[in-house]
Amino acid sequence: MENQTELIKSKIDIVEFIGSYIPVKKAGRSYKANCPFHNEKSPSFVISPERQIWHCFGACHDGGDAIKFLMKWENITFYEALKELAVKAGVKLESVGFEDKEWKTKEVLMRINVLAADYFEYILHSTPYGKEALTYLEGRALHPKMIKTFKLGYAPQSWDSLLRFLKKKNYKEEDIYNAGLLSQSGSAHYYDRFRGRIMFPIKDIRGNIIGFSGRLLSSDPGAAKYVNTPETTIYHKRESLFGIHLAKDGIKKQDNVLLVEGEFDMILPYQHGVENVVAIKGSAVTKEQLGVLKRLTKKVTLALDADAAGEDAVKRGIREAEELEFDISVVTVENGKDPDEAVRNDHVAFKKSLQHAVPIYDFLITLAIKTHGDSSPYAKKQIGDDIVPYIGRIHNPIVQSYYIKKIAALLDVSDESVERLTRNSNRQKKPARPFVSAQASTPPDRRIMMERFLVSYILQSDNPYTVVDQAFEILSYEDFTVPALAKICAALIEYKKSHPQRFDIKEFVPTLAAELQPVCDEVYMYTGNDPDQQPNLTRVANEIKKTSLKKRISDLLEQSDEPDKEKQIASLSEMLREVEKRASSV
Repeated sequence: MENQTELIKSKIDIVEFIGSYIPVKKAGRSYKANCPFHNEKSPSFVISPERQIWHCFGACHDGGDAIKFLMKWENITFYEALKELAVKAGVKLESVGFEDKEWKTKEVLMRINVLAADYFEYILHSTPYGKEALTYLEGRALHPKMIKTFKLGYAPQSWDSLLRFLKKKNYKEEDIYNAGLLSQSGSAHYYDRFRGRIMFPIKDIRGNIIGFSGRLLSSDPGAAKYVNTPETTIYHKRESLFGIHLAKDGIKKQDNVLLVEGEFDMILPYQHGVENVVAIKGSAVTKEQLGVLKRLTKKVTLALDADAAGEDAVKRGIREAEELEFDISVVTVENGKDPDEAVRNDHVAFKKSLQHAVPIYDFLITLAIKTHGDSSPYAKKQIGDDIVPYIGRIHNPIVQSYYIKKIAALLDVSDESVERLTRNSNRQKKPARPFVSAQASTPPDRRIMMERFLVSYILQSDNPYTVVDQAFEILSYEDFTVPALAKICAALIEYKKSHPQRFDIKEFVPTLAAELQPVCDEVYMYTGNDPDQQPNLTRVANEIKKTSLKKRISDLLEQSDEPDKEKQIASLSEMLREVEKRASSV
């Protein structure tokens, strides 16, 4: 298995691979980008073509190879990522020699979901139980081809028909329950979760069925109109977008995503050629859904229901979208209460309306005027109260300044008045939670940063042997705060003896102790050999030496019973004076 993994990685150029997902820019020997796994303004994500690895030196502080990147990007297991890269590399993946328990669990649940979808589809098309549901779908103007494309089905009004079907396929009740297809009574009795409902399979971006949404066919005031798969190992409502597997190419092509609220709202526009549309799961756009979409585009057009709930969903979505710096627009749905009805009434008019989407802040201003009017001072105050908090969240200063001026003109007040309200609003609101990894770490102190800089510069230089010798004319191993960095330098000096002619980072790293290899990989990319980050070697070495000497003197002063304490302090103080004198001349 290890040989297969290495073969696959050897056929994937990591810069080209990651560059197909995010913009990367050359910086010396390495490449840099804004980290795609947390929000940042300055690039801290470094890719090394020589080591074929990446590392984030920002909030994530994570790193790895192409497999790790794909796992993190797609939120998939090692085996899933390996399979995908094997196809990309043109390598036939043989039987694996390890057990990926996470993948095994996910695979069982997805197989169960596929069988369940086949079952629901069969009931819809091939049994009398599905006739009413099929007639209903056709009455909603769904073309038979779309019904097949989305693999729609019907769950019969039965307590255990799906359960019995899946048990005949040799699946355990517990696994079917874990897939979200069963409910459980207090007596531990399992029964079908979905009954008497039109079934919409929910797929992830790669087309795997991860869950279901079931719409009630008959009108029953005592039952929920929609029932969804509960949270499972593979289905997470906050991350899911109905239709994403079909819309992803259209989103990339048009560099825009049309967000709607329900399954029919997605299917009907898609049926009429709107190929960049997806439906949110739930009543609001979530940070997790936007995180998925950000990999495809940074432009979002909202086309939610034309009612108070839809307007509230727009307002909730803007907070998350602004944090991730999306360009957000809104389509006003006409000829219907929602996109589904609007398309059925006049699909041509609906498609034309998409061309007239307005920026989100213009939509909010129009909505505030419609709600309060704009003729009285009190109405203008209400408009300001409604709009200013949103303007205060705008990250781009140019866009924010534009809307400050627009609101000031609308309210017939000075720009300064609106700016003051904006500042007050920002002070009152809680700080926005940053979109960062849960593994974010505290930044290192200056001494550790200087040590990393030094070792990175040594390894990245054209002649590491010469540079490490120059550094250790000033330094000794005990001057390092981080023992691993001192050990890497010692290993480099030792490596020089057996490889005096040429240094090769790819050959050097495997000679290190296993625990030092990831440290070396990380520190190797620390400067990226970026001309803008090149340190003055002598200055850096002298600063590390000075700090080390001061620390040793301080430690001695705190010790009461150290033999020859005064003599040692005097010796170290003399060394410190020489270093400071040398440093001042650099």
